[in-house]
Amino acid sequence: MSRTVEVTVLSAENLQMNRKPARGNTFVTVHSDASTDAGAVTKVDSEGGSYPSWNEKVVVNVPLHARFISVEVKCKTSSSSSLTGSNSVGVARIPVSDFIGGYVPENQLHFLSYRLWDGNVRRNGVINISVRVKVPERSSCSSSSMSFAAVTGVPVAGNGSTGVVTGIPALWLNYQRNP
Repeated sequence: MSRTVEVTVLSAENLQMNRKPARGNTFVTVHSDASTDAGAVTKVDSEGGSYPSWNEKVVVNVPLHARFISVEVKCKTSSSSSLTGSNSVGVARIPVSDFIGGYVPENQLHFLSYRLWDGNVRRNGVINISVRVKVPERSSCSSSSMSFAAVTGVPVAGNGSTGVVTGIPALWLNYQRNP
């Protein structure tokens, strides 16, 4: 099983090739560490230089046991139309826990920025992305007898009260005051 993750590759900043500003023809590949597929690839940005902008949405299937999503910026080296001739500019490994789990809904849009690291483990710019986990729509049942009610809280008292308690539990300590 896997989840579908929608990654919008926005832009990158301060990209370098051999410690010199990148000249352009950069693109991004996005894939999961536990996936067997090749992942997704953006279009080539030929005008951005060391500050490229893609603003392109890619969809990646991420297995449930995946721990990271890798976002790699590459620079096209050959003049051919294929993306096979390319050098890696930098890679960012994004923990899946940064956008799945926690206290926000799975379909929440997350704007994230990560440091890129080159092959020599040197800092090489920043990648800006947004991530949203696509939640499958619930299948509708043909039977109208099944209905679900949303639970909004915990009853305040057992006396039939309709009030609810919300908030963060706190520890109550019984302190004695000196008279």
